[in-house]
Amino acid sequence: MKALDELTFDNRFARLGDAFSTHVLPEPLDEPRLVVASKAAMALLDLDPAVAETSVFAELFAGHKLWAEAEPRAMVYSGHQFGGYTPQLGDGRGLLLGEVYNEAGEHWDLHLKGAGMTPYSRMGDGRAVLRSSIREFLASEALHALGIPTSRALCVIGSSTPVWREKQERGAMVLRLAHSHIRFGHFEYFYYTKKPEQQAELAEHVLNLHYPECREQPEPYLAMFREIVERNAEMIAKWQAYGFCHGVMNTDNMSILGITFDFGPFAFLDDFDAHFICNHSDHEGRYSFSNQVPIGQWNLSALAQALTPFISVDALKEALGLYLPLYQAHYLDLMRRRLGLTTAEDADQQLVERLLKLMQNSGVDYTLFLRHLGDEPAALAVAPLRDDFVDLAGFDAWAEQYKARVARDGDYTQEQRRERMHAVNPLYILRNYLAQNAIAAAESGDYSEVRRLHEVLTRPFEEQAGMEQYAQRPPDWGKHLEISCSS
Repeated sequence: MKALDELTFDNRFARLGDAFSTHVLPEPLDEPRLVVASKAAMALLDLDPAVAETSVFAELFAGHKLWAEAEPRAMVYSGHQFGGYTPQLGDGRGLLLGEVYNEAGEHWDLHLKGAGMTPYSRMGDGRAVLRSSIREFLASEALHALGIPTSRALCVIGSSTPVWREKQERGAMVLRLAHSHIRFGHFEYFYYTKKPEQQAELAEHVLNLHYPECREQPEPYLAMFREIVERNAEMIAKWQAYGFCHGVMNTDNMSILGITFDFGPFAFLDDFDAHFICNHSDHEGRYSFSNQVPIGQWNLSALAQALTPFISVDALKEALGLYLPLYQAHYLDLMRRRLGLTTAEDADQQLVERLLKLMQNSGVDYTLFLRHLGDEPAALAVAPLRDDFVDLAGFDAWAEQYKARVARDGDYTQEQRRERMHAVNPLYILRNYLAQNAIAAAESGDYSEVRRLHEVLTRPFEEQAGMEQYAQRPPDWGKHLEISCSS
């Protein structure tokens, strides 16, 4: 394991030059202190977890110190925000400190969020507050534990620096890790500003560093776009299967790697609601839970438009046509597994859709229903779950179909069924009220709840002794929390 001064930097994006990013130094936070750190994320950099408790750790990730090899840069990009194009966005409060490669040969971006003003801050102060930093940290690590592609979070550093939002809060920084921070909006920026040389340089950079296997195809750029389409289809299928709502699916928040990126007003479903809107600024429901699937395709279309200098329109349309079938295949495969099915039948999609409609009309807890469905043999498991439904006749009809489907699925023991279902149906998810409880404690100076919740969420499928309170239905107040982009 390495100490902090033993990290090896190779700042490949910084070498693209000033057309792609601007050199900016972080603005230090006052009285930095560690709020929480992820040992699993630290391991990606081969870091000894003990260094998180040192003063230099907090100073590095609060902007007080910098490695000699680091080259902090604020990226420039644009993007479609709520469907409208914004010509220039960029890192308004984040800095790419540099790229570190580990002993396995992997490159990881070190991206410091809340690092102060940049040329792209517009009217903002460049700061992040403690609550938003904690939410991003918890979400990143929780999604990873669920098997959903995501950026990672190394740590949150708190401070005494005052920051004004709706009220005065405390500034914080979160250190985000990803193999790349390039977004759909990077390609849009150079396309719409008519800078073909820089756009070609960006495309080569992404192709060579992140999709090198596509070099072997007759049309490398087309092969890369197809891979991006497939990755996004799979990622969004996992969002939908696990009830995750991103909240702000602007093209500048879409990673070129197909990972969950830029957490703002996200939420996991409590009661199943296909029309759930987690962002209180999304008045028209553009980014509602059910709209995430078509918006994913819309965003890929926006990226396709920016790639027309390299790929024919017909080829792009053909590749885009793969999105929905790929999404449906990934989603149905995961939902079959969540229902404990090991084989495929044509009527499985209808079985899933009927269940979700019944859940929708009865306000059934999405996560706990599927978890408890695996506790007992199918015939026994459905009996106590029936009480959660308003349409009892409808549920009874579904239950009979489900029991018959399970009987046709194969010959296996209940222990095998339980083990298989519990391996894909989490007991613990990052519910908004749990995050809010942890944030409230942290804002009063007590970081123990953030750390405890993080530890629970790193093992979402395992029943953990003494952690029953994290596997309960939320109280009524916890189901109706409004989350903003600054949250």
